[in-house]
Amino acid sequence: MSTRVLIVEHEPSVSESIAKNLSVEGYIPIRALQADHALKLMKEGLPDLIILNGELPGKSGFQFLKELCREKDTQHIPIIFLSTRSNEEDKIAVLDAGADHYVTKPLSHIELMARIRAILRRQSPQLTDKSIEINGLKIDPLTHRLTCQKESKTHEIKVGPTEFKLLLFLMQFSEHVHSRRHILEKVWDDGKNFVNERTVDVHIKRLRDALSPFDCQAMIETISGSGYRVTRIS
Repeated sequence: MSTRVLIVEHEPSVSESIAKNLSVEGYIPIRALQADHALKLMKEGLPDLIILNGELPGKSGFQFLKELCREKDTQHIPIIFLSTRSNEEDKIAVLDAGADHYVTKPLSHIELMARIRAILRRQSPQLTDKSIEINGLKIDPLTHRLTCQKESKTHEIKVGPTEFKLLLFLMQFSEHVHSRRHILEKVWDDGKNFVNERTVDVHIKRLRDALSPFDCQAMIETISGSGYRVTRIS
């Protein structure tokens, strides 16, 4: 999936400059002039990172930051906060509210791009090459094998490539509740363009059916009104 960066910036020259730098590095820039515009764009597909100007017209960048960090669908998205304010109190307030980085204007585009690369390197859950084991269920992304330890025997479980990728994501971030929209954005290569949230439910059912003979299906919990998570069964 191509990496999308949402730029919420009302100054056209600043927004355009950031967008050009992102495009050069292979990212897909998405531009919004203010918070309401950004929300409309995010309904079409969540970005992998948000660059947010603190001095927006209408709803302030700080207020929008707090809303993004409060909502379950967007609280996982890293945010770089831009501001002309350089005092320590403002920086602390913004970082405490949930921003990942605070960058003062005028911008150093070299520094900004370095921060973007550093954040995005840590973001993709598919980058892991380490096996994960929870309650005897082991997934190995290198060999693409899913096995379960039951009654002193190792059983191989056959699942499709989408179910494998879905389970890898849920196990890598076990105990975290993931909304259906978040799962679509992180697991499906075509994001929300060709599939809908019901698709997640279908593949979760397939996973549970595959795990059921080995009594592992209960690890995948449905959290009413929120989404799904993998949890350790005591």
